[in-house]
Amino acid sequence: MPLTGNAARSLRALAHDLKPVVHVGKNGVNAEVAKAIAQALTDHELIKVKVLGECPTTPDEVGAELAEVTRSDVAQRIGRIVVLYKPHPKKPKIKIPKGWSPPPKVKAKKPTEPTDIVPLEPQDRPQEEDDVEDDGQ
Repeated sequence: MPLTGNAARSLRALAHDLKPVVHVGKNGVNAEVAKAIAQALTDHELIKVKVLGECPTTPDEVGAELAEVTRSDVAQRIGRIVVLYKPHPKKPKIKIPKGWSPPPKVKAKKPTEPTDIVPLEPQDRPQEEDDVEDDGQ
């Protein structure tokens, strides 16, 4: 089940201080990595996974594959870090918002045009240095 926007936002805030628990390296996503991530999700519910530079697949592909294999949700992918969430089957620790309703729209005010501004006449404008006549001294 995909996360709602508010739920993903809440999980991203909770994941901010977490450190990556699993690193996906040059072998990519294999059975051992999937097993380690499934165990970490059972223990913590919310984890960060770091995709190393030598991984043969992109972080987006790794996140999608891990979410499918572990039956979890991708809460965020930023750079080479993927945040995964899977509630504990018996005792969920993390409470996420069920739904989200946007704040009420505020009517925009029409911009008012200033009416008290009067353009300056040429004789009222300050003179520039080039315009000032010098008397030859």
